[in-house]
Amino acid sequence: MRGTSIFGVLVVIWLVIGAVAAGQRGYYDSGEANCAEVGTILVTIAAGPLNYVGANPQVDCELPEPSQ
Repeated sequence: MRGTSIFGVLVVIWLVIGAVAAGQRGYYDSGEANCAEVGTILVTIAAGPLNYVGANPQVDCELPEPSQ
């Protein structure tokens, strides 16, 4: 059981580091959020400490247009 709690703490620390990296890049400052911005924030958070060793994940998404 102890190994599971240590793993959980490591995952939380990983995600916090990613959230800090996203904040340092100014991703939280934009007023409107679109698919690409939200996706970039999420993958930056998921990348965690990898952001500090050169990772710069970005998402480019295009949503389908509704039929007319």
